[in-house]
Amino acid sequence: MEKALAARVNGVVVNVERVIFGKHHEIELALVALLCRGHILVEDVPGTGKTVLAKALARSLGCSFRRIQFTPDLLPPT
Repeated sequence: MEKALAARVNGVVVNVERVIFGKHHEIELALVALLCRGHILVEDVPGTGKTVLAKALARSLGCSFRRIQFTPDLLPPT
């Protein structure tokens, strides 16, 4: 069972790396969070593939994808 799961996870990583280059560690961390039924908050500068990473993971796993846009200017004034 562990080998089957490892093979499936490796297959997802390989599939996602077809569209996301140089983010192997981030892809693995996102998969760990998904396997643990957790949440992730992806923070990085614009144009680094955050949305593409989420879409590729969702498509590789046969899941749906939705995006929530958040910027600090959407916070209420303090």
